[in-house]
Amino acid sequence: MDIQLKRVYEAPEESDGYRILTDRLWPRGISKEKAALGKWAKDMAPSPELRKWFGHDPEKYEEFRKKYRKELEENPAREDFLNLVKDKLKEGRVTLLFGAKDKEHNQAVVLRDFLAEILQ
Repeated sequence: MDIQLKRVYEAPEESDGYRILTDRLWPRGISKEKAALGKWAKDMAPSPELRKWFGHDPEKYEEFRKKYRKELEENPAREDFLNLVKDKLKEGRVTLLFGAKDKEHNQAVVLRDFLAEILQ
């Protein structure tokens, strides 16, 4: 499975394949053209309450990961999103984009791991 992670602020590359923004809020200072998205999956992002509680605090990451996975499992948009990702993976790479500065403790990491388990 070829799913990679990338900050939305990094320049798009042909090797990114299909680009999906995983943030609920649009990233500051970036235009839609510059983002070069295939999809903005705001309906798959953590709930506003969970995002605010987490606040990108690495010490809260493990608990955030558990709570976000629960949200993903119960998300009514999940099946449509899984089908989209499956279809795009048949064509090549899928890149999950995020705005957070921390590349290891963010929702895109959790979403990638969730997708890897479900789609294997």
